[in-house]
Amino acid sequence: MQCIRRQPKRSASQENILREQSRRVAALNGIRLGLKDDKDLKFLLKGSQLLKVKSSSWRKERFYKLQEDCKTIWQESKKVLRSPESQIFSIEDIRDVRSGHKTEGMEKYAKDVPEYRCFSIIFKDQRKNLDLIASSEDDANHWISGLAKIIAHSNSMNQKQKLQHWIHTCLRKADKNKDNKMSLKELKDFLKEVNIEVDDYHAKKIFQHCDKSKTEALEDDEIEEFYKILTERKEIDKIFQKYSDAEGFMSCQNLVRFLYETQQEEDAVVAAPALIQKYEPNERAKRGNAMTKDGFLMYLLSDDGNIFNSSHRKVYQDMTQPLSHYLVSSSHNTYLMEDQLTGPSSTEAYIRALTKGCRCVELDCWDGPNSEPIIYHGYTLTSKILFSDVIKAIKNYAFKTSPYPVIISLENHCSVEQQKVMAQHMTTILQDMLLVAPLDGNKSQFPSPEQLKGKILVKGKKLSRQEDPTNGNNNLEAEDVSDEDEAAEIEDESVKTEIQQKGKSDTLKLAKELSDTVVYCKSVHFNGFEDPNHPRPFYEMSSFTESKALKLAQEAGTSFIHHNIRHLSRIYPAGWRTDSSNYSPIDLWNVGCQIVALNFQTAGTEMDVYQGRFQDNGFSGYVLKPEFLRDEQTKFNPKSITEGTWGTKKKLLLKIISGQQLPKVNKSKNSIVDPKVTIEIHGVQQDNNKKQTKVIENNGFNPKWDEEFTFDIEIPALALVRFVVEDFDMSTKNDFIGQYTLPFTSLKQGYRHIHLLTKNGDPYSSSTLFVYIDIQDCD
Repeated sequence: MQCIRRQPKRSASQENILREQSRRVAALNGIRLGLKDDKDLKFLLKGSQLLKVKSSSWRKERFYKLQEDCKTIWQESKKVLRSPESQIFSIEDIRDVRSGHKTEGMEKYAKDVPEYRCFSIIFKDQRKNLDLIASSEDDANHWISGLAKIIAHSNSMNQKQKLQHWIHTCLRKADKNKDNKMSLKELKDFLKEVNIEVDDYHAKKIFQHCDKSKTEALEDDEIEEFYKILTERKEIDKIFQKYSDAEGFMSCQNLVRFLYETQQEEDAVVAAPALIQKYEPNERAKRGNAMTKDGFLMYLLSDDGNIFNSSHRKVYQDMTQPLSHYLVSSSHNTYLMEDQLTGPSSTEAYIRALTKGCRCVELDCWDGPNSEPIIYHGYTLTSKILFSDVIKAIKNYAFKTSPYPVIISLENHCSVEQQKVMAQHMTTILQDMLLVAPLDGNKSQFPSPEQLKGKILVKGKKLSRQEDPTNGNNNLEAEDVSDEDEAAEIEDESVKTEIQQKGKSDTLKLAKELSDTVVYCKSVHFNGFEDPNHPRPFYEMSSFTESKALKLAQEAGTSFIHHNIRHLSRIYPAGWRTDSSNYSPIDLWNVGCQIVALNFQTAGTEMDVYQGRFQDNGFSGYVLKPEFLRDEQTKFNPKSITEGTWGTKKKLLLKIISGQQLPKVNKSKNSIVDPKVTIEIHGVQQDNNKKQTKVIENNGFNPKWDEEFTFDIEIPALALVRFVVEDFDMSTKNDFIGQYTLPFTSLKQGYRHIHLLTKNGDPYSSSTLFVYIDIQDCD
């Protein structure tokens, strides 16, 4: 049996020294965050008891404390054999901190506690919310305010500050005996912590170079020297030297030259002085209107040095065109958090989708107990939520990310009585947000997103005698309409059995009150493309399963494009996707389909491409289709491209230079990533392409590739570029490290940093790729 070595007990004086060191480190990190002597920060560093709420019968006291790194929170756990890592979560993992009863858990299980003592921590990934009750209003306010300040200040740190903070945290972690010195063994442990494998010879060489005092331990200035060696960016030094003088200054004139010649910035003369004032840390250089190497690096790591065109971070497209002229960020079965058969339904799923820019959400409505309609995936074991709770969540979050209209896509399976309740909930909860009458003016086409700002539209069935929603309503009380039951299309034996037992009808009685809420989005069955001589009303829209839509795109692309100029089309995943997997939206966008609904809860290439498309135009959830997808005379067909006004063909020259601080995939201390980069083009068939770099072994900290690639882009307006970083594995599937996707038309040229995103689409704090981009017109 193996003996377990106990750590020798520290004396009281040693404990006091460690406590004082910890206090100093926390104070230094507070200063780095810009929160020196902040009362809320001090309270969080001290920690407090909080009640953790999981259910009506599970409410237990736990101690929570901000660690000295001011980046992680430690939570007490009573679980046996729980690893220390599982008791810590990072501030970077927090999406939101909500006060009061603002989650389903708080709403259900903490109504007996005053709102001012309650708060919830919402995480970025699929982790469950953390619902907490403080012992007093003051304690709750300290936590809510303190966390909000740390998140805000962390987000406002520049890349260099983030890197410095992270490295010093890793150094502290590697300093096992907490003596503020670093032995050779601790240095090697630190290098593994930051994701770089260095053999003993090189580790010793770095150590000896920095150990000026010859004490066999690095301290103070020696650690700073080690930090400088580690964070050296030779590839950027080389660029800087080309434009700087012998004293290490880049004059404003030379910066203008760099911006104009290399970065292809048209406003270089105006931009250069502004960039010096914004990013140059050296006051002497700033006064002389010049830039040092540090300022140059800070510029390249900033939003101004980003691969994504910063002017596209705000709404810049024409928002006065008809609604059907835009791609609309849309979610399928929005209420689901996981799969389509047994997973939980939640209002939180609506909040997450809306805050990700989604503008069309889906509600599957069924009769519930106590005359209250419920939402769930019919015929399955997914959990149920109240229709009224979902409408409240939509009201509260519809316009937090974007001011442009939200479409509620109703799949209605309710009795007439509960349909009336649905209509009542929407009118009383949404009030003047809900569009219940057509806007004045043109009745031959959709109003624009600009005209519909702040409005919520309902998509659903309409009574046949109210054929024209734009001409007011009549007195018909209820009538049978066709039942479009998407849930019945699920390819699952238990679902098919359930449908057979219930005896499904093809029609549904529709209440006038619910019919009245539908103005511009009347659901109709698709019976083929319209005769140009007998056009159908513009407000009629159809839903297509992905396979039906792809077949139409393949066989009648130009006709589908013409249909989508006047009408909205909604596409949804095939019934066999019970695991909530997604289909590629590209081929459907290419024929102008607007509402291409994906499962927002499922990460992967399809969702990366989706979010890449919709980060354009200010993340507003609306992207204007190219002119050739809006022109009624268009002959464009993405499956058979002929000569036409589809934009100038481009040649993309791309150099993958280096990577910085790639995250560890396997948290094991000895596991170091072997990164490789894949560049993908997603667009029309001729443009789809994929190329990859070589594998760099055992270096996720600062891998260097220096590899060039060329891509021909036939239709730039429809192309997206995706950069994927993976940890190469010879025997199994490569592990995902990070990715970034953007429209080809949003690419900036020259030397740029790509700020990588996690699997769930959230930014890493300091993981980047450094690239060079050159775009040329094809002859």
